[in-house]
Amino acid sequence: MARQSCPVEGRMAINRRDMCLVLSGFLPITTNLNVFAADDSSLPSGTFPFDQLSVHVANSAEIRPVLQGKLATGELLEVHETTLPPGGMPHAPHHHLHSEMWLIREGTVELTIRGASHVLGPGSVGFVHSNEEHGVKNIGAAPATYFVVAVGPGAGS
Repeated sequence: MARQSCPVEGRMAINRRDMCLVLSGFLPITTNLNVFAADDSSLPSGTFPFDQLSVHVANSAEIRPVLQGKLATGELLEVHETTLPPGGMPHAPHHHLHSEMWLIREGTVELTIRGASHVLGPGSVGFVHSNEEHGVKNIGAAPATYFVVAVGPGAGS
């Protein structure tokens, strides 16, 4: 089938078959835009006022769970705040599949990563890659408070 001439000089009219071919190239783009919205099991947006967080005590650490669940992109996420008394440790050094980040709010902690000690104070951040041995201890004279952000398989378990 021959293409028909467009009324504008030098341009060709596009037929339905060609239009479908062109539009089909946009299908993967528009489909991918909605891939995250389709999963209703992901964590919703929200706020978490400190005075509304529950608290429990384990190994002399006060722990306030903030959130736990799956991100729209599929990763597991868990966030909690911990307050350690002077000399306190939430648990012995360990390792796990998920990665962790510590955001130090107040006090002084020692973060041990693969046997190397690092002293962190307010505003400092520590990060441990998946499966690396790590531990945290309050080495200061006052309570130490920090947030833990865990991302990956097993986060929050």
